[in-house]
Amino acid sequence: MLFNEIVYGPIHSRRLGLSLGLNVMPTDCKLCSFDCIYCECGFNRPAPHPKLPTVDDFHNALDKKLAELKSQDIHPDVLTFSGNGEPTLHPDFVDIMKVTVELRNKYAPEAKISVLSNSTQLFRTDIREALWLADNRILKLDSAIDTTMRLIDQPVNKQLKVNDIVAMLSQFDSDFILQTCMLRGYVNGVFIDNTTPHELEAWYNVVDMLSPAEVMIYVIDRKTPVDTLEKIDSDTMNRIADELRQRSHQVQVSC
Repeated sequence: MLFNEIVYGPIHSRRLGLSLGLNVMPTDCKLCSFDCIYCECGFNRPAPHPKLPTVDDFHNALDKKLAELKSQDIHPDVLTFSGNGEPTLHPDFVDIMKVTVELRNKYAPEAKISVLSNSTQLFRTDIREALWLADNRILKLDSAIDTTMRLIDQPVNKQLKVNDIVAMLSQFDSDFILQTCMLRGYVNGVFIDNTTPHELEAWYNVVDMLSPAEVMIYVIDRKTPVDTLEKIDSDTMNRIADELRQRSHQVQVSC
């Protein structure tokens, strides 16, 4: 499922409420530094010359949509960067964030700005600067074990390690939301399950070390490009959440 607009919705998000979606990736293909096996947009199949919206394109689309929603007395809870891939790959992401803050303040001052990111670009000073403009930095870590992370997320950078991601996340001094998709199933004949005791203990330890403002754990909810994946049951998800709470973490569970 690809998003064919720069601004779409608002939609009711399991985790965020009434969310206006912001897509700064191409509208005709997915472009991402991960190729996650559970991504609702499918696998990366970039066009030969993928076209990104310009800052002006983004400004015009968001201004028009927010003005329209205000005239209809519709008030989104959040403006969410998601869409067809990793938003922080946009070369003008800092300027796009500044535009978002400006238009949010003009039309929907109560709305939060959220960025869903896979954390891979946090080594860049400009991306960290841009993310500090957001109210919610929602940053991914799907496993604390390298082999599992690579099977689930399939990073374009084959050398990427969990320790690299953790080091980048630590730059936000706990002022971020950690998101993890819990799942199991076969990938290329290999069975993966990031809810086993071994997996969870490694992940709990990383969560303890990072001490994020909140932890979001969720299950697959839509069709996935790998059709051998299983949705984790609610009892398991609640047990994971209870363990996190016992470790003094704020948790949001989406089953």
